Amino acid sequence: MVKALERAVAEIARLPEAEQEKIANELLVHLEKLRALRSDIEAGLRSLDAGQGRELDLQDFISRSREKNAKG
Repeated sequence: MVKALERAVAEIARLPEAEQEKIANELLVHLEKLRALRSDIEAGLRSLDAGQGRELDLQDFISRSREKNAKG
């Protein structure tokens, strides 16, 4: 384990059990999001490698993203 992580775990171990559980759950959620992002990136790279990429209309992408975020 890297030293920073060892220090963090040692500090967390000093906290009350409820706080330890909360931190552990938040860390697990964060790790799952990172795994999903990595998977999406790998799928995108495979798609590009297979020649399935297409030109991106940046203005359209920004508009759709703003609409999506305004709804969410």
